[in-house]
Amino acid sequence: MTDYPTGLGTSDRDTISLLGHDLAGDLLGTVTFGELAFWLATQQRPTPGQLRVFEAVLVSLADHGFTPTAIAARLTYYSAPDSLQGAIAAGLLGGGSRFLGVTEDTGMFLHTALADLGDTSGFTDEQWDAAALTLLTQTKQSGRRVPGLGHPVHKLRDPRTDVIIRIADEQGLRGAHLRLFEAIGRTNGQVLGKDLPLNGAGVAGAALADLGLPIELLRGFALLARTAGLIGHLAEERINPIAPAIYAEVDRNAVYVPAIPTN
Repeated sequence: MTDYPTGLGTSDRDTISLLGHDLAGDLLGTVTFGELAFWLATQQRPTPGQLRVFEAVLVSLADHGFTPTAIAARLTYYSAPDSLQGAIAAGLLGGGSRFLGVTEDTGMFLHTALADLGDTSGFTDEQWDAAALTLLTQTKQSGRRVPGLGHPVHKLRDPRTDVIIRIADEQGLRGAHLRLFEAIGRTNGQVLGKDLPLNGAGVAGAALADLGLPIELLRGFALLARTAGLIGHLAEERINPIAPAIYAEVDRNAVYVPAIPTN
């Protein structure tokens, strides 16, 4: 008989166990959803400070208005109102390098850079700036972009960045990922020719990485947060729909262009 081990949850006739605790007797009513999400991902219960930073990041990523992910969810719901799960999935599938995925991309970028820097525990701001300049130069020379820089709306300052950094600092969790990313924010103009602000998704990735969360799962936390936003969009779509107007606008203004034959 084959065993299928798991340290998450199991159940029998009378009980449900989760993370080594009785779900009904120990967790219901005492554990927040954010705390449980962190716990499930790390198999370690977060400290109050970790939880405060983690939930602040989730709130910062929940919704940003009519993004492509929200529009995709609303249009799918219009097409298949009997499939709420399909509409939510359609929105989540749009989480990539331009929306939502920036959180993971930034965390991974910083994590890789820090591995090359070695021990940074005693770094001054000047040392962080020097490290950031080297990293920016190498990234530019390789033809790559630095994830988490710039924002299509917040051209000067993303309003989320200072708040997330402040909360992390208050909790003693402003670690190497955030400090390197802050240095990138201070110095990128010297390499790129113009100053680009750190965006909220990038700062979120740096903050999550400083919490010790698995780097490969950071996009999952962004998707977790955005799920709440998508549910909100679908709830609003039921009452005040915009998807029919979007569909009609595109359909009525579509211009047929015959394909050019190729030999």
